Amino acid sequence: MAEAATKTVRGKISQGYLECPICCCRFISPKILNCLHSFCLRCLDELINSQQAKTDEITCPVCRRVTTVPDNGSQGLTNNFVLSSLVDEFNKQELLLGGTSAAIPMCGECEEGLEAIARCKDCDENYCGECLEAHKRSKRTKKHRIITVDDLMNKKEIKFRDTESDVTVPKCAIHRKYELCFYCSSCEMAICARCAAIDHRSVDHNYSDIADAVSLFREAVEKGLTNVEKHKAEFKATEKSLENSRDRLDIIVTRACQDVSWKEKNEVDKIRHKSRLLREKLIEVAQDRNQQLQEKIRSNREKINTTEQVIASTNSLMQQADDFELLELKTKVMQNLEYREPRAEVVEQDLSFIGVRCHDIVADTDLGDILLEEKWKLKKQIEGGFALATDVACTSDERIAVTDLENKSVTLLTSAGLQIRTSSVQVGEGLQKPFGVTVACGDDLLWVTDTQQVKVLDTNLRMINQFTPLLALDGRLESRLTGICVDKKNRVAVIDRRRKVISVHTLDGSSITTISNNMVDAFLTINKEKIIFANNEKSKLVCVDFSGNEVFCTDIKSDSGGQMHPCGVCCDDGGDIYVSTQNNDVASSEVHRFGPDGIHKGCVARGLDNPFGMVFTSSGDLAVADVSSVKIFQRV
Repeated sequence: MAEAATKTVRGKISQGYLECPICCCRFISPKILNCLHSFCLRCLDELINSQQAKTDEITCPVCRRVTTVPDNGSQGLTNNFVLSSLVDEFNKQELLLGGTSAAIPMCGECEEGLEAIARCKDCDENYCGECLEAHKRSKRTKKHRIITVDDLMNKKEIKFRDTESDVTVPKCAIHRKYELCFYCSSCEMAICARCAAIDHRSVDHNYSDIADAVSLFREAVEKGLTNVEKHKAEFKATEKSLENSRDRLDIIVTRACQDVSWKEKNEVDKIRHKSRLLREKLIEVAQDRNQQLQEKIRSNREKINTTEQVIASTNSLMQQADDFELLELKTKVMQNLEYREPRAEVVEQDLSFIGVRCHDIVADTDLGDILLEEKWKLKKQIEGGFALATDVACTSDERIAVTDLENKSVTLLTSAGLQIRTSSVQVGEGLQKPFGVTVACGDDLLWVTDTQQVKVLDTNLRMINQFTPLLALDGRLESRLTGICVDKKNRVAVIDRRRKVISVHTLDGSSITTISNNMVDAFLTINKEKIIFANNEKSKLVCVDFSGNEVFCTDIKSDSGGQMHPCGVCCDDGGDIYVSTQNNDVASSEVHRFGPDGIHKGCVARGLDNPFGMVFTSSGDLAVADVSSVKIFQRV
C-alpha cells in the first residue's frame, strides 16, 4: 500500500511540475520565457516554426504573454538549470525506487536525441559520447567535473547545485582566472575584482558585493510581489461587485418582465403583440448587459489568474534558483513584476439595472420604454394625520401599515393613501408605544414592537397574540424594543435598543438565537442569511450573520465627506441595501443605496424631513415613514 501511495505521489509531482505543458513529457533542456513559464527547447523550436511570420517572438501557450526571441534563436533563451536538475534527480530516484516510467536522460547539447552517457556538474547538462568528447577538448570546460549516467543511476554520492556547499562560483568571461565577486548595477552584470579595478572603476559604475546585490534584488522582488498582491485583491473585490450586479440584474429584470405582464393583462388582447415585442427587447438588452458583465467578470478573472501565475512562478524561482541564476534572471523577473495590466475598473452600476416605463395604450405606440438607468422620484405623499410616523410595512395587496409613536397607534391605509382604520388605544389592552411594524409572509398579519412586547395584529388591527423576548425578563436594564422584521423563512428578528441585543424568534415567539452588538440601534432587516442594521450616532452600516460574526461595518458619509446619521434600513429583491439618513435641516434628509457588500452606490431620494423606517411594496416602490407623512418613491 505504501509503495502504491509513493507511486501515486511521484506521478502527481511529475505531472504537476516536471512535464512540459506543450509535449506533456518530462522536460528536456528546459528554457524560461519572460513570463517565467518553462518549456522544452525542442517544443519552443517547433512553436516558433509554426508561427511562420512571427519568428522573432514567442507567445506563451499558458498565459499568452509574448517573449522576444534572441538573435541566436531559442538557444539564446535562459536555461532553467533548477528544473533540469530536478528532472534528472527525479528520474534517478524513480529508477532507484523501482519505478518503470523513468526515462534515460537525453543529451542536452545536440539535437540528435541521443541518450546521455554522462553529466557535467559544472554545466548542469547531460552529454552523449560525441558531445562529451568535444566538452573535454574545450579549454574552458576540460576541467569540469563529469559524472557517468551509471554512477548517477547507482546512487553514488552526488551533490546538487541547490546546496550552498556545492555552488560553483563562475569565472569571469573576460578575465578567466578570476571568480565573479561583484555586481555592477549600472551595467547589470556580475564582474570580477579585475573588472572592478579596470573597467568599472569610474563614477559611472556602481558595483557591490554579490550577496548585497542579491539581497537588494530580493527586497525589490518582495516589494513587487506586494504590489501584485494588491492588484489581485482589487481584482477579487471587483469580481465580487460584478457578480452582485449580475445577480441583481437577473432579479430586477424578472420584476421588470412581471410589470410588463401585468400591463399586458390589463390591456388584454389588443396589446399582446406589443407586449411580446417589448419583452423580447427587454430580454435582449438584459442579455447584452449580462454578457457585458460576464465579459468583465471573465476579464477580471484572467487578471487574477495572471497575478497568481506571476506570484507563483516568481516565488518558485526565488526559492529554487541560486544567486547567479537570480541575477541572470533579474531583468526578466523585475519586468514581469512591473505590472502593466490595467487597474481594476470601476463597476458600472447602471449595468445592473433595467426597468420599464409603461404607457397608456394609444394606437401605434409602444407598450413602454426600457429604462437603462436607475432613477427615483416621489410618486405620492400620504398625509394621514401622523404626529411621529416611525415605521411602515406593506401587505401583499398593497395596503400600508404605519406606526405612530406619538399617537400610540397603528394606521392601515390603501395603496392610494386612503385610511382604512386606526387601532384604538385602551390602557392595559391596546398599544402603549408602538415603534416598529412588519408583515409576516403569507398571512398579512402585522407584527408590532410595543415597549417590552411584540404584538401580533390581524387585518382589523385586533391583537391576536403577543410575546415577550426572554431577555426582557432577565432583571437587567429595562427593555426597549424598536425595530422588527420577518424574513422569507418566517424568522422574526427584534431589536432591543436599550440592551444592544437582537433576538430572533419563530412565529410563536420561541427563541432561535440572540446577538449582542454595541452598534445595535433602532432598525434592522434580514437578507440572504445576514442581519443588517445602522447606528445613527456613529454613522455606521453594520452586517452580521446569525452567529453574530461581523461581515462588514461601513462608514456612511455624504458626498462632501461629512458624516450622515443613518436610521431605517431595508433591502430590495436584488440584495441592495437602502438606508434612510437624518439631517438637522428640514427637507435635507436622504435615502442612499449600498451594495450587498456595503459599498455605497449613490443617493436614491432627497428632500425628506426626518425619515425612519422603510419598506419595499410588492410592486417595487419604496415607502418611507417620514415623521408626519409616508412618502412613496418609484423608479422612473
